Formats: sequence, C-alpha cells, structure tokens
Amino acid sequence: MPGKTKISILGCGWYGSALAKALIADGMQVKGSTTSTAKMDNLAALGIRPYVVNFSPGEEIYDADFFDCDVLWIAIPPKSRSGEGDIFLQKVKGIVHAIKRFAIQQLIFVSSTGVYADNNRHVNEETDPQPNTEAGRILFEAENLFRAEDGFKTTIIRFAGLIGPGRNPGRFFAGKKEIPNGDAPVNLIHLDDCIGISKTILAKQAFGYLFNGCSPKHPAKADFYTQAALDSGYEKPEFIRELKEWKVVESINVGPVLAYQYQVLI
Repeated sequence: MPGKTKISILGCGWYGSALAKALIADGMQVKGSTTSTAKMDNLAALGIRPYVVNFSPGEEIYDADFFDCDVLWIAIPPKSRSGEGDIFLQKVKGIVHAIKRFAIQQLIFVSSTGVYADNNRHVNEETDPQPNTEAGRILFEAENLFRAEDGFKTTIIRFAGLIGPGRNPGRFFAGKKEIPNGDAPVNLIHLDDCIGISKTILAKQAFGYLFNGCSPKHPAKADFYTQAALDSGYEKPEFIRELKEWKVVESINVGPVLAYQYQVLI
C-alpha cells in the first residue's frame, strides 16, 4: 500500500502494539488507542499517534480524528472471564455506529480460533464454528455484527493461541502434574506470523475475507509443551497421554488468497 496509508488500531495491546511498530517501519501513519491517559506516552514512544478511546456503555469517549483512516483495525479482547462479555458486544455496536458515522470503508477485526468448538474434527474458514465457550460465543457474535454491515468491507482474522516475545510457551505448563488431554493437537501461531499475515492482507488489499491464522504444524500438547519447557530451562511438566476433546485448525484462504508462507513452524 502507499506509504501515506493511514491505519488506526483500536486496541494497542501485545499484538496491536507490535503491529503498529511494523506498519510504522513500513512508512505508514499509525494511530493507536488506549483507554487510559497514563498509557498515551508509551504509545507515543513507539511512534504511534495516541488517542484515548472508550466504547464502554455510558463512558464513550473518542476523537473524530482517530477515525480519519484508510483502515480501522480492531484488536480488543472480550474479557469474558471477568464477566464483561455482554458489555463487549455493546462496545462493538458502538464501534459499528462510529464506523458508519465516519464512513470508514475498510475494517479488520481480530478474532480467535476459539470460536470453533473442540468437536474432534478439522476446521477451516468454511466450518460452522458452533462455539461452546463464553469467549467463543461472544467473539462469533461480534464477527457477525461486523459482517452484517454492507457499508464497509470487513476482514476477520481468527488467530490461534498466541506465542512469542513475552508469551513463552515453556512457561504455560512448567512443573505442573497430571495435565489432561496430553495427546490433543496444539493450534498456535507466533507473533511474527500474526504480523506477517496482517501486513500481507494490507499489501494485497484482501478485504471481505475470513482468515484462520494458525501454524500448519500440530504436535501433541504433551510433546510440544514438554520440549518448550525444557528448551527454556523450566521444570518438566507431566501430561496424561489421552485424547479427549480436540480440533485441528486449518486454512483454505491464507495460502490461495494471500500466498503467505509461515515463518515459524510450531
């Protein structure tokens, strides 16, 4: 895309901040949001133009200039474990209203492969997700809220389990005993590939698509996490070698549409 492309990232967390840094390095103008004024200096230090944006019901605050962009990137988690799931959907409705108000044409929403239930099957972008967790249900409803709009083009990226700097998989189960479902296949993606897929979507203007972002390698949970712990010097975990609920996340779009090659094979 042209060097003056303006990107606004709603949610500059672990992934959003890394994406912003990569896009700025490519010469793009990046605006980023935080819900806390205390974090604005942190974003500015990365070269991001910071804005306080909050779509919590009754607390909405945003600057119209944040929505002056060529592409709006939404990378905010639902926080369903803290009971904020339904509030998240209200936030999404507020975001949709703002998108239409400011006539944004291109949207990328970061979702999760957690929308797919562990129904002992291989899944891809054409699979009916049938979410069976609160987080999965809420994210799938959020996806559908964006997809229901025809005034802008939405691309959805469903990332698998995230690993990379600050998220060392060797720590996840280190020292734990009798961990169930040790023979279940893992579905993971490294931050480098999250950014790689994201940049390729922009480069190819692949709007209106659904992409599963997941390494094509799926070792057993016991094998992968045991090796990851040993490689990082953590205490070896102990798994129960059994296969219960599982899924293997695949993509029929990342290869054909993006021609993307994974950099980190799990």
